[in-house]
Amino acid sequence: MIYVIGIGPGCREMMTEEAIEAIKKSDVIVGYKTYISLIEDLIEGKEVLQNGMRNEIDRCKAAIEIEATGKTVAVVSSGDSGIYGMAGLVLELASKEEKRPEIKVVPGVTASIGAAAVLGAPIMHDFCHISLSDLLTPWEVIEKRLRLAADADFVICLYNPRSKGRSEHLSKAFDIMREFKGGDTPVGIVKNVGRDGEEKHIMTFDTMNFEIVDMTTMVIIGNKETYIDGDRMITPRGYRL
Repeated sequence: MIYVIGIGPGCREMMTEEAIEAIKKSDVIVGYKTYISLIEDLIEGKEVLQNGMRNEIDRCKAAIEIEATGKTVAVVSSGDSGIYGMAGLVLELASKEEKRPEIKVVPGVTASIGAAAVLGAPIMHDFCHISLSDLLTPWEVIEKRLRLAADADFVICLYNPRSKGRSEHLSKAFDIMREFKGGDTPVGIVKNVGRDGEEKHIMTFDTMNFEIVDMTTMVIIGNKETYIDGDRMITPRGYRL
């Protein structure tokens, strides 16, 4: 059995009971070293296979090979395993095996949901996820998605918003969306959601501070109905009050 587990943002309180139980049942834990460090107390005494960024294929292949020896394997992802996590890759690789392993995908709290709870209720209506990382998706495709999502007035949750190597991608994204997003559109920023050092910032499209954003940050941009109430960001569902 391979469990592909979403461990949530990083704190035990935001992990599901199913995720914790799956980790307990597993003989071997496979994952990115940063995510492994978040669950060290749960995996004491277990065999651990960890490596760095951009080694996802190697990790998932190893998990399939280990499972073939009769061991139960947990492949861990932060947030939800099916949202920018390892679920798709494990299933794709397993589909090419002559003897396919049994796989159970275990969901987790993804960053957008964790950040939304910190901010208030910004994703109460239709919303979308867009990653600004162009490592696996061409930037011209990302630009098209940003433009169309903004034109359709989705609340937009930006993953992987700004890294040292892609420091200008977030500001470029705002330039693309500016045609459709008013200057007073609320923007919520949450860093390290569910982890030590969590920070919350609420500002507007025109007052956006790009410098405080990094790869541990979730950026949520409201729609035309979203408003700021004190330290909360609210997107009405449409109820008549």
